[in-house]
Amino acid sequence: MDKLIIYTDGGSRGNPGDAGIGIAIFDEEENLIAEISRYIGTQTNNIAEYYALVRALEEAMTLNAKSVEIYLDSELVVKQINGEYRVKNEGLMPLYGIVKAYLGKFEEYSLRHVGREKNRLADKLANIGMDSKDDRKV
Repeated sequence: MDKLIIYTDGGSRGNPGDAGIGIAIFDEEENLIAEISRYIGTQTNNIAEYYALVRALEEAMTLNAKSVEIYLDSELVVKQINGEYRVKNEGLMPLYGIVKAYLGKFEEYSLRHVGREKNRLADKLANIGMDSKDDRKV
């Protein structure tokens, strides 16, 4: 698989509260090839957003992607990964390190912020994760 287009979302009810992640992965022709929804326990919104990104990158590596184009509705995570913001929260630092290490395994990558209206499927999957409290991979 050369290039994947990935949408991720993480959310928490209560912040911190019951948290879930949602990931939608598409091939270059925009065919949906994977949906991932997972409950991740009690977490903050920002940690859930990072977990979603980490899990998406793991799946992209499993699919042998050479390039990833990633869309998130978390402006904070996008700006931190792209170097526009420093990571000040100690809970986010290890996740930031994992994301940066994983991104280094791809020939090319991009991370872009999108509004929630463009991230509906990943948002829906994150909500399923929050509701289900168990792992599900479709």
